[in-house]
Amino acid sequence: MSTMQVETIEWSDFQRVLLVAGTVTRVEAFPEARKPAYRLWVDFGSYGEKKTSAQVTALYAPEDLVGRQIVGVINFPEKQIGPVRSQFLLTGFETEAGVVITTLERPVPNGTRMS
Repeated sequence: MSTMQVETIEWSDFQRVLLVAGTVTRVEAFPEARKPAYRLWVDFGSYGEKKTSAQVTALYAPEDLVGRQIVGVINFPEKQIGPVRSQFLLTGFETEAGVVITTLERPVPNGTRMS
């Protein structure tokens, strides 16, 4: 088994990424997307409610997501995805079965920053 080479970063690089906990408040189908996706709205506490598009339909039904706490990157520039203006990146892990969303092991206040 070979070991992958990993580029190191400085602590200040990590600190620039706003990884924040939020609760999914609404999920809708996104039929206009090129690949199967949902529109999600997430409450990030003092950062406000933000929306995005996410290709997580393989492993999650909308009702599985509402009320879940997730981790989002909220300081990327907004991105237009078809008719949706994506305001954050929903984090997850790509697997053969589909994307597994990054969730919290126990609740924290919405807007709590990962450290």
